[in-house]
Amino acid sequence: MVELSLLWEKCTYDVWCDLLALNLDHEIFENLKGVYIIWSGNDVIRLGSGVIKERLKAHRDNQEIVKYPNLKVTWAKVNANQMEGVEKYLSDVLSPKVGERFPDRTPIEVNLPW
Repeated sequence: MVELSLLWEKCTYDVWCDLLALNLDHEIFENLKGVYIIWSGNDVIRLGSGVIKERLKAHRDNQEIVKYPNLKVTWAKVNANQMEGVEKYLSDVLSPKVGERFPDRTPIEVNLPW
């Protein structure tokens, strides 16, 4: 059973958001903190936690990430004291191609977006 149930966000018409086309200046991102997952096809490329707008903007400039085609992204609001535990769990389960792990955190099990 999942320890924490997350609401994974989608874009207009209930489709996954395109990382490079997403309007990060939209009001929904104002002060939004949580976790996110970036993927291409069946591969999880990067995941992380923090201020969603800032993290995704930084990833758009990362050649190690944007070299993958058709990047999709989803995010979920998570309390600050749970973010790294959720990120640790997602990292363990999804094995992203780019990024660091949080081995010293206790994983917090969550539902996946798919």
